[in-house]
Amino acid sequence: MGKRRLSLYSFIQFPLVWMILGAVVIILANGLISSLSESPNGFEALTLAIAMSITAAILYWLTMKWLAHRDVPELSMKKAVTEVSFGALIGLFFIGISTLIIVLFGGYSFEWLPANANSVILPTISTALGAAFVEELIFRGIAFQAIEKMLGSRVALIITSLFFGVAHLGNPEATIWGAIAIAVQAGVLLGSAFLWRRSLWFVIGIHFTWNAIEELLGIPVSGHPSSGLFSVQVNGPYLLTGGNFGIEASIVPVIISLLLAIPMLILTKKQGHSRK
Repeated sequence: MGKRRLSLYSFIQFPLVWMILGAVVIILANGLISSLSESPNGFEALTLAIAMSITAAILYWLTMKWLAHRDVPELSMKKAVTEVSFGALIGLFFIGISTLIIVLFGGYSFEWLPANANSVILPTISTALGAAFVEELIFRGIAFQAIEKMLGSRVALIITSLFFGVAHLGNPEATIWGAIAIAVQAGVLLGSAFLWRRSLWFVIGIHFTWNAIEELLGIPVSGHPSSGLFSVQVNGPYLLTGGNFGIEASIVPVIISLLLAIPMLILTKKQGHSRK
């Protein structure tokens, strides 16, 4: 019996095992909480998003503590506000400068919609919050660190970036190029951001602001239409605008993301945050 328990203990501690178990549990919990209301609006949607985020964070912590048997400094509350705020600024700069460049090249034009801001802002915050928490805890939290433990930081960055792109192939209006673009601008940028800061709060801040600003501007988010404060008129080639898939299929944020990721990777190496 003792040897059997030891064997099971060793099996669960293997990174690939706790990676799968942790990801599955978070996904199932996300689906369960999402099913509590068919079409939540306003504060109900925000409440569900907060509940989803807290639940995902708790399940992540339990996965790391009970299955992986490691501490969870990347989700420490000590610098949570600072890291989220810093990440939010990076996300705002990233999506803001990308949109501005496309506008300057005539790709986007915006028209203010005289709608009730509350009917747009709360659902936007809710959607962006839930996506940021769940996706980052799974991809940069569980998957990245499990692969990193087995194969090192470089391989973890490559694999999670590719998988993040592939995971968006099922979205509306998705294309191979769109998946590649997301693999670079989201996978590489967010993976590099995590390597640099070793903080999930930081990448959650980037992801949240990125999606929220897109939605508020009325730009489709990874193929999903947005009911924003503006309506956006798309003009010009697909490579510039991203077409109906949204700005994430544009070459512009791909370039900007690399300009942000490269310094992050350089700083990561200097600080000794990467693992071979």
